[in-house]
Amino acid sequence: MALLRRLKIDWDLKMALICSMRKALLLLIVLLGFTACYQPERNCSDFKNGTFEFESYLNGELVKTRFVRNDTIEIDYFRGKADTSSVRWINDCEYIVRNKNPKSRAEEKPIHMKILTTKGNSYTFEYGLVGETQKQRGTAVKVE
Repeated sequence: MALLRRLKIDWDLKMALICSMRKALLLLIVLLGFTACYQPERNCSDFKNGTFEFESYLNGELVKTRFVRNDTIEIDYFRGKADTSSVRWINDCEYIVRNKNPKSRAEEKPIHMKILTTKGNSYTFEYGLVGETQKQRGTAVKVE
């Protein structure tokens, strides 16, 4: 009799565990369904032309870069100096920047830029040297 009671308790525990696992799996499927439908805002064409500012840390110091871009040219203003680059758009949200007057071998390498999300007058982007796997992220704000 004690053995039957223990088997019944074990059976009840297994059934409760299976029921809990089913509920958890169903909840996970529902949550994944909602997040899979979410698409971040990407109005990249709004940011092909204009004047932008970008802040980053350089050797522990917060520095600001201002740049003006049209479809094919980007002029960067950094610490009182201007630098011109060509812009070649791959698609609405990705482009390649190549320095027109490189002063070193490092400046000769093109940079791949990818707009990840847009929101209002700003966009978040990812950038890195063409062919390299290391990427960095930043946010640019359209000021004009």
